[in-house]
Amino acid sequence: MISEINHDIILLQKTSEPATEKDLWVAKNLLETLQAHEDRCVGMAANMIGVFKRIIAFVDIDTGSHWVMLNPEIIKTSKETYLAQEQCLSISGIRQTRRYRRIKVRYQDEHMNIKIKTFHDKTAQIIQHEIDHCNGILI
Repeated sequence: MISEINHDIILLQKTSEPATEKDLWVAKNLLETLQAHEDRCVGMAANMIGVFKRIIAFVDIDTGSHWVMLNPEIIKTSKETYLAQEQCLSISGIRQTRRYRRIKVRYQDEHMNIKIKTFHDKTAQIIQHEIDHCNGILI
């Protein structure tokens, strides 16, 4: 199912709740919605479709594969940062923000298994943007 995109700034600033196994339908829906908007979007958080659960979907820029993460948490960052120009499907305009070059993320996959993986560069930037969404932080 493809959901409408939430553009309500007040709602987008709401902190999302932890996802549970009952929220796996949201992960599937989020991924389908991302794929429907992939011509102008490489990542989404569940609050962007009006569901306030800690779930993100994104495209791994290096491999082109699609990912879904439940309850993603950055557990380690590189010291190196850079200024990035970012856009968001939920809000208009381009904004500058500082991002870590490399991040290590602990998350649950679509089977609720805990995983840890390191991401870098553009894919790390996308994940940081979507985790910010989960925390109610907008660029």
